Amino acid sequence: MTATHGLAGRREWTGLAVLLLPTLVLTMDMGVLFFAVPFISTDLRPSGTQQLWIMDIYSFLLAGLLIPMGALGDRIGRRRLLMLGAAGFAAASLLAARADGAGGLIAARALLGVAGATVMPSTLALIRNMFHDPKQRQAALGIWTAALMGGATLGPVAGGLLLDRFWWGSAFLAAVPVMLLVLVAAPLLMPEYRAPRQGRFDLPGAALSIAAVLPVVYGVKTLAMDGWAAPPLAALAAGALAAAALVRRLRTAEHPLIDPALFRIRTFTGAITVNTVAMFAMMGFTLYTSQYLQLVKGMSPLTAALWALLPSVGVAAPAGSVGALAGRVRPAVLMTAGFLTGAGGYALMVLVRPDTPLWLPLTAAGVIAAGSVGTMTLTTEMVVSAAPPEQAGAASAASETASELGGSLGIAVLGTAGAAVYKSRLSDGMPAGVAGEAARAAHDTLGGAVTAAAGIGGRTGAELLAVARNAFADGMHVAAVAGAVFLIGAALVAHRLMKHLPAGPTSRPAPEMVQTTTQETPAF
Repeated sequence: MTATHGLAGRREWTGLAVLLLPTLVLTMDMGVLFFAVPFISTDLRPSGTQQLWIMDIYSFLLAGLLIPMGALGDRIGRRRLLMLGAAGFAAASLLAARADGAGGLIAARALLGVAGATVMPSTLALIRNMFHDPKQRQAALGIWTAALMGGATLGPVAGGLLLDRFWWGSAFLAAVPVMLLVLVAAPLLMPEYRAPRQGRFDLPGAALSIAAVLPVVYGVKTLAMDGWAAPPLAALAAGALAAAALVRRLRTAEHPLIDPALFRIRTFTGAITVNTVAMFAMMGFTLYTSQYLQLVKGMSPLTAALWALLPSVGVAAPAGSVGALAGRVRPAVLMTAGFLTGAGGYALMVLVRPDTPLWLPLTAAGVIAAGSVGTMTLTTEMVVSAAPPEQAGAASAASETASELGGSLGIAVLGTAGAAVYKSRLSDGMPAGVAGEAARAAHDTLGGAVTAAAGIGGRTGAELLAVARNAFADGMHVAAVAGAVFLIGAALVAHRLMKHLPAGPTSRPAPEMVQTTTQETPAF
């Protein structure tokens, strides 16, 4: 059963289910290595720098290549790019699983990032072309958004479960059957879409896009981990210069990588802005939640990851409610409500102390996530629907790049604020008898304090642990207050940006597309 009278049928919904699988895998792959690091360190013996690159090179390249790959899919065919990416991801996963050295694993992770950047915008752009009815498209994109968020939560859990039974390479091999299924199912369920009259691919624009995004993502993530330092600040400055050059290139190129006219569409730019803020809010507190469960409550990483699933379960109902209300309530009102809900979650976090019952921080995390995911369900549909269908790939990639930057900024800004308070409180309350390397480790991070306290032992170790956990809670409270104030301001901005939109899914007429397929295509 295929689409009739503009409505998606069984084939399109089955195709959506297939598209959700690589979406889950791509986001899971960002966290699946969390528990594998000790095993990889034992087998491959990477240096400290190599270990960081093993973890980060995937997300760096994924973020940096999204826009070029989205634009490439608009030109060569979105299904074709999806299949090329799926094949590349499966091959790179095999290479990563069989890596016999740190350099080989870094190279394989880099290839995974490149392949992932071809898959992610293709899934979203294909949904735009498979679902032409605004209500069906909004429902499909809401499901896609839930899969995107779910993968980030399930990644550490899946990694922990696999490593409990198999060797560390199994964390990569899990992606192979999923990508093989995509290769088999895509030609059967998804007609090919290639935008007409796109012109030659803009290689200089693609290079500038990578040069703009990569240094910014690197700089923001490094600032979040190491604080203010010259290298990440230099990276941010280099990224800003490349971004300025990219803007000039987009305005002057005969066939730009992404049409600058897109950013003059009020709904498009407003949705990307709101989506970035929502990711800032949601990702900005994940660092605190994971540390609180492991280092304050003393849980193992796997136990903490399993407990962290509970807030995600509670997100499903609010996200579904937003989709149901979208036909009757203006987007500006729903987005404002979403951000104020997230601000309420941050306010709950201010009440959390080291001895607080577990239900309170988990509830607070769930409320923050519910507000953010509900808002993102709307903005994803707006971005895809506001852009012309022939530019859906580039538009989707621009939105996903902004989301990546928003999440990185959230971790950096709120993480830096909390870290500054932690260091100040710990310096003031450092127990007598803690000095030298132990004092320096405890001063740097809560994880360092936990390790130092275990090494010292006795009453002094217990006192250091108590002081460090209270200092962490104080830092978390400051970050929560900052997050709440930020979201209240974001609610006002979202209302101003989106108040022109009526209730109901965003819709625009679809110009003629170039379609090719090996079988009968739906009549759109």
